[in-house]
Amino acid sequence: MRQHHARAPVPTLALQRWARPLARVASWVGLALTGVWLITAAAPAAAVQAQAPAPLSPPEATLQTRLEALKRAQTAVLRVRTQAVDDAQTADSLGKRREGTGVVIDRDGLVLTIGYLLLEAETVDLELSAERVVPARVVGIDTATGFGLVQPLVPLRVAPVPLGRSSALSGEQPLVSFSGGTDGEVVVSRMVSQRPYSGTWEYHIDQALYTAPLRQDHSGAALFNVDGELVGIGSLMLRDVNPPDVPSVQPGNLYVPIDLLKPILSQLKRDGRAEASRRPWLGVNASEAEGQVRVIRVNPEGPAFEAGLRPGDRIESVDGEPVKTLEQFYKSVWKGNGPERTVQLAIRRGGASQTVSVQAVDRASVLRRSRGI
Repeated sequence: MRQHHARAPVPTLALQRWARPLARVASWVGLALTGVWLITAAAPAAAVQAQAPAPLSPPEATLQTRLEALKRAQTAVLRVRTQAVDDAQTADSLGKRREGTGVVIDRDGLVLTIGYLLLEAETVDLELSAERVVPARVVGIDTATGFGLVQPLVPLRVAPVPLGRSSALSGEQPLVSFSGGTDGEVVVSRMVSQRPYSGTWEYHIDQALYTAPLRQDHSGAALFNVDGELVGIGSLMLRDVNPPDVPSVQPGNLYVPIDLLKPILSQLKRDGRAEASRRPWLGVNASEAEGQVRVIRVNPEGPAFEAGLRPGDRIESVDGEPVKTLEQFYKSVWKGNGPERTVQLAIRRGGASQTVSVQAVDRASVLRRSRGI
């Protein structure tokens, strides 16, 4: 059985763990991190308090301000653990027990995470330390962006993080991501690019953050700029985060940019999702390659299965509009005045063309929900 150790008070063990990655931050932003500062940062708290701090030059003062901001940000990052309902549709793909990271974003303790951790959740627990685990409830899941919100059922007494501007990021700036829990890790990374992303599961966002190097515990990981402002929430591991015109392969992660949260946050808290999530859902997983969109999986409880769509089918058009990319496919399906509509798919199967009529539905209508106490 793995032993869990309580998170030590800053600045003892936490700073020892941070010394190397945050020194890399200092190097990347062109600030000098002296050996004296490193020794002081890694020393026990009592020793730090006993020493009279030396005057700081302007670059050192800027660095210390940023390090303090990142330390504050780290204290708002926690572990999210969920268990899905017994008959969860998503158990096959996501598992029944899930865990990832969340970050406190307001003074009421609201926690932002990645939404797939919360789909069909029966219970949600927030782990702040080995000794402190707090129950929570799902506030919202926005399938259009991928964000999820949970509210603790008892006060967390944790200061929230400020929200930054993901659109202001550049590849020249170092980024720092944290995962929650007693075994949480800090990873210093860089943004490779900001560009659209289309997932296989009827998901598309026009701007995503692609970062390297790869971090394994990516689900809900909190991505910060050097000023300790939240700029993204971890979603995926990717085999290659380089843009299509770059021939080399570089593994990394995809983060949902925080700019997508700001316009919908109040609606997400009020209604449980944003209006853009109320859109047609077919229940297919698809891929694109060489100008073709192919079905790779059909949800057995989805409308596409009922309509007879099969893995291997090539989708040629939606409602008469030719589609060659996942983005074109999804955006053609999502057109209309509501989620429940008939979608005409022209497909090619076994060398023959045919038309399949799919009665799309609202994704939320088929997800299982907790039955409560």
